[in-house]
Amino acid sequence: MMEKEVEVEVEHKQKKVVVPGDLVTEGRKKLGQNVFTENGKVYSEALGIAYPNSDLASVVAFSGRYIPKRGDLLVGIVTRQTVRGYLADINSIYNSYFADDEVRERLERGSVISAKVSEVNEVNEASLFDIRVFYGGEIISVSPAKVPRIVGKNGSMLSVLKEGTGCNLLVGRNGWVWVKDGDAKKLVAAIRLIEAESHLDNLTVKVEEFLKGKKVK
Repeated sequence: MMEKEVEVEVEHKQKKVVVPGDLVTEGRKKLGQNVFTENGKVYSEALGIAYPNSDLASVVAFSGRYIPKRGDLLVGIVTRQTVRGYLADINSIYNSYFADDEVRERLERGSVISAKVSEVNEVNEASLFDIRVFYGGEIISVSPAKVPRIVGKNGSMLSVLKEGTGCNLLVGRNGWVWVKDGDAKKLVAAIRLIEAESHLDNLTVKVEEFLKGKKVK
């Protein structure tokens, strides 16, 4: 009896590394983070670790490079001009392209932009549109997996960060945050707090207290 219980426990802890599109499970299970369903099966939408025998179908995403997804809003850095457009670094495996008619001026290498992802091909190369050029400011790098917590439900955390620091900012889904004006140093500290404690409840309240200068546990 004891041996059987041990076998069940080990089986539950089995894990595997998955990439976007990999099968997580064929069973009907409650869905967690970073997965999607198709034809009754559950697939991964992130690079990370899956637990196939768990009661919850989910993927714990690795931090690091961003995997583009159509419709994502992101922050990019122009790397070079091509014949009919530009290439931009979006913190992904490949640089992304956007046409020169998306902007009214000639951009230089290092220009900071915001953009939306229009298309993603089979090897995760993304095309961009709705380009906006930023002037001044700086870029803060965060884990793409933590971006939803930095934005918060209905933008709640983002509002707290803006009001508490006086910064103008745009949080890209690719893990790059453009920041200008205000107390950038305090903003960075608050973002690092969010990253470190993203798994905890009542995080918005804790960040509010931190930005007000109160001690947080």
